Amino acid sequence: MSIDISAIAGAGGSHAMSGASWSAPPQQKMASLFEKIDTSGSGTISAAQFQSAFQTQNPPAVFQQQGPNAIWSQLDPNASGAVSKDTFVQVMSGLMASLRADPPPAASADGAATAAAGASALQAPGAGVNILA
Repeated sequence: MSIDISAIAGAGGSHAMSGASWSAPPQQKMASLFEKIDTSGSGTISAAQFQSAFQTQNPPAVFQQQGPNAIWSQLDPNASGAVSKDTFVQVMSGLMASLRADPPPAASADGAATAAAGASALQAPGAGVNILA
């Protein structure tokens, strides 16, 4: 399955996840991305849908360094298997801001250091703040 998000990237052709050229707020970008990932229109996305989008959409380096499993674990910390649009927008917007402010170290061979760095960054003071307010 392929999800094309190029239509929401703006005239510059940058990926919506990167936020490079589209001047909309991160929350709006993430809401649009969620709509592209939620191909069934159910209002939630699964780990499989997220994995597919992560593999096909060439996310920014800060997300690639984390890897899809580390990011999904932040989106779905209770392992429910599904993430709502509100949760996706809030977590991804916060993660994007957090990772850009403090990029993780280069990925290790097993990914453990990268996952630990991402978890630490998300647990830092202010990381859980609702940036929609």
